[in-house]
Amino acid sequence: MAEAGTGSADSTAGAGRAAAPNGLADPPGAGASGDPAKKSSGRTGRNLPAAVGVGVALGAAVIVSLYTAKAAFLVVVLLAVGVGIHELVKALGEFGIRVPLPPLLAGMAAMTIGPFWGGTSFLVGAFGVTVMVLLAWRMFQGAEGFVRDATAAMFVAVYPALLAGFVPLLLAPDDGPDRVIVFVAVTVCSDIGGYFAGIFFGKHRMSPLISPKKTWEGFAGSTLACVVGGALLVHFLLQGEYWEGAVVGLAGVVCATLGDLVESVIKRDIGIKDMGTLLPGHGGAMDRLDSLLFTLVPVWLLLTLLVPVA
Repeated sequence: MAEAGTGSADSTAGAGRAAAPNGLADPPGAGASGDPAKKSSGRTGRNLPAAVGVGVALGAAVIVSLYTAKAAFLVVVLLAVGVGIHELVKALGEFGIRVPLPPLLAGMAAMTIGPFWGGTSFLVGAFGVTVMVLLAWRMFQGAEGFVRDATAAMFVAVYPALLAGFVPLLLAPDDGPDRVIVFVAVTVCSDIGGYFAGIFFGKHRMSPLISPKKTWEGFAGSTLACVVGGALLVHFLLQGEYWEGAVVGLAGVVCATLGDLVESVIKRDIGIKDMGTLLPGHGGAMDRLDSLLFTLVPVWLLLTLLVPVA
């Protein structure tokens, strides 16, 4: 997802993550002052028109599928997370880490669809079976590098596959579409609030070694936007109390920011700027999913506890 709370190019596109791993100088083409791409993107460090256009298209796909049929929305989630897994497995493969894609995709599909009917029990069971299959799959490829490859496979089975399995849990109730809107909108509020606050006020870096352009001012903007947005969304969409929505928003901004930082660390370790090029102005699917994946579980939990289904 966008680097929520950065208040920089990191905030929405990941373009600000051009610094090479370990804090070294930016790689060629990462936005030197004479770079035409840099000039065309202004202070944002990204292709703003493309980013806005893609963002609007993605938002439309979410809303239309969500309120047309719940199954249609699950298909959208399935495709997005599937592409994200492919990007992550491909990036790990550049290091010679062998992560089996077929069982990961199959397990992710089970975890993304099955819990809609089977609940948390199905999610836990599907994850357990996925782990067993991944270990057995890698076992038949020999002992060399087994621990390394198996550990990486478990990582991808959790992030993003298992985390995405909370989408059907959030969607299943009668008011599930509204709950999903609250979750997505809170994450978007984190993005937008942090982006503009950082652009206009950002001075103090939050985490220079991980995401150099993330600022505390941007995080403050994210927090304000999420708390206000969460309070309004929960009250008007789910008939909850304003304070309940504010709590959801506060948890959302913290987790969205953590999701951005984790994704930044992964990319710095691998040595890449973006996970892919599928989405102009944004990067790859995982560059869009990072904040969403981290925000999903706490929002689901808080809404379940604070705003139970009538």
